Amino acid sequence: MKHIGIKKLYYSISEVSKITGLEQYVLRYWESEFPQLKPQKNRAGNRIYTNKDIKLIFQIKKLLRDEMYTIEGAKKVLEDYVPENEAGEQLELLSVPPKKKIQDEEIRAEITEVKEFLEGILEKLK
Repeated sequence: MKHIGIKKLYYSISEVSKITGLEQYVLRYWESEFPQLKPQKNRAGNRIYTNKDIKLIFQIKKLLRDEMYTIEGAKKVLEDYVPENEAGEQLELLSVPPKKKIQDEEIRAEITEVKEFLEGILEKLK
């Protein structure tokens, strides 16, 4: 199936979490620590991030995780940070491996095997 890239103007916090590889609570914490990171909120009160916000998150992540800055040090570096103009590129979600679906037959076979094993033990105890 061909992937059709549709440019999005806004991303939910769960999408940003997948794009950046960061937990949602980390994003919310960074929002409280870095004044530049202020995503808008929709009518329901949910955060909506733009490409500019996501680029800033990647910059913060680079400073804190790769360059080992403290939060205070990163704040000072970001005072001079000017985000690049939005090039309009589509951001890609990080690939998350799909969860394995267990078929009913597999479960039934496992339960039957355990049942037979336990019945064998009970027979030996009698």
